[in-house]
Amino acid sequence: MKILMVNKFLYPRGGSESYMLYLGEHLKKLGHKIEYFGMYDENNTVGNSIGKYTQNMDFHSKGLARFLYPFKIIYSREAKKKIMQVIDDFKPDIVHMNNINFQLTPSIIYGIKKRGVKLVQTVHDYQMICPNHLLYNFDKNTPCEKCVKGSHINCIKNKCIHNSTVKSILGVIEAKLYSLLKTYKKVDLFVCPSNFLENKLLSAKGYYKGKTKTIHNFIDKEKFSNTDRKEDSYIVFIGRLSKEKGIEYIAKTAKLLGEYTFVIAGSGPDEGMLKDIDNIKLAGFVTGNDLTELMGNAKLLLLPSVCYENCPLSILEAHSMGVPVVTMNSGGMAELVKDGVTGTLVNEPTPECIALKIKETIENEDYYKTLRENCKKERDNILSVESYCDILVGEYEKLIAR
Repeated sequence: MKILMVNKFLYPRGGSESYMLYLGEHLKKLGHKIEYFGMYDENNTVGNSIGKYTQNMDFHSKGLARFLYPFKIIYSREAKKKIMQVIDDFKPDIVHMNNINFQLTPSIIYGIKKRGVKLVQTVHDYQMICPNHLLYNFDKNTPCEKCVKGSHINCIKNKCIHNSTVKSILGVIEAKLYSLLKTYKKVDLFVCPSNFLENKLLSAKGYYKGKTKTIHNFIDKEKFSNTDRKEDSYIVFIGRLSKEKGIEYIAKTAKLLGEYTFVIAGSGPDEGMLKDIDNIKLAGFVTGNDLTELMGNAKLLLLPSVCYENCPLSILEAHSMGVPVVTMNSGGMAELVKDGVTGTLVNEPTPECIALKIKETIENEDYYKTLRENCKKERDNILSVESYCDILVGEYEKLIAR
């Protein structure tokens, strides 16, 4: 089978890129032919046979080209034209889209369908129903669904995109345009990493019905095994250090639990909130064996995200290593953590409630041991890349045969 993987960035940058690159690598091992389409960048690690990519757009540049960006990020004629050229050369059976907005734009959907190719999209966030992609209000630090249930004007009023009126207007124009055109109706299958996200899509637009399938994310189960685990007493957080991830909650919770050490792995704009707190250790951006050791030896994983997380890999990785999780009772987080079985869910998003749940989880020794044992059993339910590909290729084959 020939599969064209599409993503705006074609090098390891974030979650969607890691997903696409790892998936493409394994599909290639299974004998499938894989090519890639996205934006040109000197850091690209994958590509296509004819070397066709969209022009690099650096939103921080000061050149004259930046004045054309407002038009290009809504509808890219260049991306549509070039993806059609790649399709004509490669002749894929399936095009599998990931993150495409702004650098590629949904214009490519028209090019793909003009060539009559079956189209799959993995939905990594809420971009099809929310202009800022997160269902989150940065100013009020709360989840927000006003644009889903009401008018997109709310995005402009609240400056939901980078706290900028101009960027929010552009985001609303894009969202409104493709909603009116029903562009996403042309996609044949939406792969949703959580039932929560799938249900949000289905409740937003009728044309998603019959086109969605939840497949939880996969992890490298061999890497995140529970062998040689040396349990330590620290609480670990792994992720981006930004407001929507609950960084403020971590800072205040740590102050309430001075007897515990919090190890924070990651980087981000709100790192300053965690500095100068005696029982918080900032580990920086951690990868590879250092990451598995940090995760595997932790007492528990804390994930207090304010926004609706989709399918956090850190929860899957923690469970795979026998580490219980304390997280919010919302979004895809509540879908992965079974309350009282593999971790503890926090119903009230306050530092006091988070601190209480941490103490309940750790200080009852029998309860904690049961959680650890249940996490080890949960490992069998977590998808490996091999299992994930079996499911995905089955879906590809159904579309091609249809």
